[in-house]
Amino acid sequence: MIDDLARILEHLELHESEGAEDRTDQIISAFDVLADNPLIGRPVGDDKRELLIGRGSHGYVALYRYISLIDTALILAVRAQREAGYADR
Repeated sequence: MIDDLARILEHLELHESEGAEDRTDQIISAFDVLADNPLIGRPVGDDKRELLIGRGSHGYVALYRYISLIDTALILAVRAQREAGYADR
């Protein structure tokens, strides 16, 4: 997941996107939502869920798994909504 955030930030900086750090901060803030609402994301199978963050060209998708036994959401991957899929794990 850290690699995904670094890749996203590098892409934003490379393309001179305004507010690149603000956009990565928005992604991280969205993770905080999972602390109180871990089932907010849409189910995608294999006990995984997706959290939509932002929208359009500013939109991202976080793949995560909620483990109720330890009340923890594990972020597995993050990608832009316009990307075809998650980077290889």
